[in-house]
Order: sequence, then C-alpha cells, then structure tokens
Amino acid sequence: MSKRIARIVKLQFPAGGARPGPALAGVGINMPQFCSAFNDASRERGNDIVPVEITVYDDKSFNFVLKTTPAAVMLKRVAGVPSGAATPSKQVVATITVDQLREVAEYKMPDLNAVDIEGAMAIIAGTAKNMGIKIEGYEGK
Repeated sequence: MSKRIARIVKLQFPAGGARPGPALAGVGINMPQFCSAFNDASRERGNDIVPVEITVYDDKSFNFVLKTTPAAVMLKRVAGVPSGAATPSKQVVATITVDQLREVAEYKMPDLNAVDIEGAMAIIAGTAKNMGIKIEGYEGK
C-alpha cells in the first residue's frame, strides 16, 4: 500500500540553518528530524538561502527536495547590491553583463520552466528588470 500525500509545503531556510519554529509548526512533521536532515543536506551551500519543497504524508513521514537559490538573491550577489530598486521602472541600481546573466540562468535551469538556456535567460532577465538591474547588451528573446 502506498502512502497518501497529505500536503506539499514550500519554504526557504538559510543553508545549514533550519530550526524548529513557527514556519515548520503547521507542517505537521517531526521538526527536529527535518531540521537535522535539511541542515546535513544543505550545509555545503554556504550562506545561501535554500528553498525546499516538503512532501508530507498521512502518517506524518516526509520527503524533501532542495531547490536552487532564488534568482533575486543570485542577481543581487552578481550585481553587488544589497537590494533591488524601490521603483524599478524609474531607477537602475546596477548593471550586469550578458555573461553574468547566462551564469545565473545556467545555475537556475533545473528549477525553471524553460526548454533551453535562452528561455532561462529571458526568465532571469525579467526578474532583473523587476529589481532595477540593467543587463548590458541583452536584447531578449
């Protein structure tokens, strides 16, 4: 007999830094067990924010899948800015190159709904535009 899925939850934690608390309280899993497993699996990712998708089953057991660091975090790191623009349509906080855009898109490719790298670059370029980050020499798809 297979397990029935009770719910799927998407959360974000610092790499190696998940702790029992309000974010996990409503999920309905053994929090210390999850935190230990998550921290062991994500420790090598440094100080990144790590999105995680937790599948919770009826019997309170769980599986989880680590995702890639959010595009906004990667773009801020590449651009060297602490945050995006308050008004992205009027303000440019940084400029990145097409090569830097490609690097972020290649990293994010497993989690994006894109068939090729150009499609992934277009998705990441949209995120950059919404953050007030200009991409030098990028015409788009």
